[in-house]
Amino acid sequence: MKFKLRQLEAFRAVAETGSMTRAAQKLEISQPAVSRLLSDFSNSVGFDLFQRRQGILEPTSDSRYLLAEVTRIIDNLEHLEDLRRDLTERTVGHIRIACLPGFATSHLPGVLVKFLEDRPGVTVSLEPDRPERILEWIIGQQYDCGLTDAFSGHPATISQDLFIRSVCILPKGHSLSDKEVITPPDLASERLIHTRRDSWFFQELYRSFGNSNVEINSLVEVRQFTTACIMVKEGLGASIVSALDADAFKSSGIVIKPFEPKILHRLSIIQPASGPSSPVILDFIDAFRESLEPYISKDVE
Repeated sequence: MKFKLRQLEAFRAVAETGSMTRAAQKLEISQPAVSRLLSDFSNSVGFDLFQRRQGILEPTSDSRYLLAEVTRIIDNLEHLEDLRRDLTERTVGHIRIACLPGFATSHLPGVLVKFLEDRPGVTVSLEPDRPERILEWIIGQQYDCGLTDAFSGHPATISQDLFIRSVCILPKGHSLSDKEVITPPDLASERLIHTRRDSWFFQELYRSFGNSNVEINSLVEVRQFTTACIMVKEGLGASIVSALDADAFKSSGIVIKPFEPKILHRLSIIQPASGPSSPVILDFIDAFRESLEPYISKDVE
């Protein structure tokens, strides 16, 4: 037994209006068309749909039971159309984001506020953790995208790298504040706050100091650039950090200077390799990339 949607709509319209004429007006079709749709639908179900009482078409006892189910079907189809339109316009959906702890408390909240302003139907789950845990979540498809650093690749993921400029940060009033560019020899006698020694960024920093025959005068080893920025703000030492993190502390009075040779902080956006991402997730990734444009190095393709 096959029904057409238009038959169901005609049946409900006549039941609601009690008239073929008013139903035709509601559906914006002719009255003979409504009559044909009802006749075909009645033949399909095998019983009369309406009885006339005092000039009004009323559902028969059998069709009253059918009407409830027809109404539910039409309402669900209308909801499905609304959902399709919302997805097409990227106004609904849920995004699960895993990120480095520094992102969760600095740059990312502002990106999400702007992103969600025009998307009232979109919700977000945000979970900060270390890179190893983020990778586990993405492989297990527990999260839609991960924002991590120094990602080395995995067959169960797809990724894109962003290379962020690095800068030297100094406490307010530091003796090097008047220099245009800071180099390793300038920092030979400075106590440095730097990332963990096993990090990709520290290896690049160590190489740049070694090429200048300068030893790193290590003071504090940290996991996050944000921690280094806080310590420098308090006057503890100097540091080389990403321009993105330094910019968040610009108003605190720290001195921010270009550092040479150039060291890049490699950020990675990773996603599960299985199945396409939803449009709203891809839109978020585009928004995140756009927010980093002022800090991305133009020397890397």
